[in-house]
Amino acid sequence: MLCIKGAIFDLDGTLLDSMSIWRNMAVNYLRSQKIEPKDDLFDRVRTMSLTDTAVYFREEYGIMKTDENMMAEINAMVEDFYNNAAVKKDYVIEFLDILRENKVKMCLATATDRYLVEPAMRRNGLSEYIDKIFTCTEAGAGKDTPEIFLMAQEYLGTPIEHTYVFEDSLFAIKSAKKAGFPVVGVYDRFSDYQKEEVMELSDIFINGFDELIKIMSYK
Repeated sequence: MLCIKGAIFDLDGTLLDSMSIWRNMAVNYLRSQKIEPKDDLFDRVRTMSLTDTAVYFREEYGIMKTDENMMAEINAMVEDFYNNAAVKKDYVIEFLDILRENKVKMCLATATDRYLVEPAMRRNGLSEYIDKIFTCTEAGAGKDTPEIFLMAQEYLGTPIEHTYVFEDSLFAIKSAKKAGFPVVGVYDRFSDYQKEEVMELSDIFINGFDELIKIMSYK
């Protein structure tokens, strides 16, 4: 049975069924600039903040715009999605209820910027469960390093070995494991091509949060 003391949640692809916007955003933006994206584009940008994505577009694709201009254009494509369309995954609220009832501290560690995160969290009823939001932009580090997870764990004050990281991204899972966190790998259809590797690295792998509810134990 599973007894969690602290929880660090990813947002996109984990709590929210929202990876579609990021899967399509990078391709659509580059094509709007008359640039055909490379095959590995999604893998490259999926763990990046908007700021890092703009830098990557400029350095890799030679877009001669300021980072600020690119971010504004990209934001116009995604802000409406987070404000009005992004939805939580099935059984998320039921699982968070169990954690809250058992006084488990919870925080968010996300590559998505705060001004996009907070409206989606509020609209989906998630804000009341999360004690603190950590973003890669504010942390100054992407999920290709464990830094944001360590910052979140320090805030929670729970031992690493009892602080579970919930992630769908292979890159982020590798970083969390490197720092010694137990990981719950969460299936997302946009990560299907990495499913075997995610399953192999995760301490627990779930297709949905209903599977976790069945094995929770707080006696």
